[in-house]
Amino acid sequence: MRARWTGGERGSASIEMAVVAPAILALFASAVIGGRVNLARQALEAAAYDAARTASLARTSSEANAQALAAANSTLDAQGLSCTSLNVTVSTAGFDVPVGQPATVTATLACTATFSDVALPGMPGSVRISASFTSPLDTYRGRS
Repeated sequence: MRARWTGGERGSASIEMAVVAPAILALFASAVIGGRVNLARQALEAAAYDAARTASLARTSSEANAQALAAANSTLDAQGLSCTSLNVTVSTAGFDVPVGQPATVTATLACTATFSDVALPGMPGSVRISASFTSPLDTYRGRS
């Protein structure tokens, strides 16, 4: 006896694709966002390094703050990271340490990076990241 094909499977591939496509898109978007978070974190760490190093070369604490902010902004621009809010905090307590004793300067950066161009509903549109770096001051150079 010969089985008769009734066509009951017609259109099932379209339905399966409609069910699976959102999950695949969400997986792709989360991979892209994860990669962008990693790149943003690396860029912020590079900016913290540059800010701390630049601040450690300054002669006064006020110069250190201004130069650290400029260095952080310059590095973030070069890395292509734009933050909706950027906070640069420089710990300049090392400038109060007498010459001849070891001292450090620490730059801490906090940034809110946005991903609105790749975010899907239910995905984070922005993430707050921070980085910090400590750089030594020259032990025998004058400080104010």
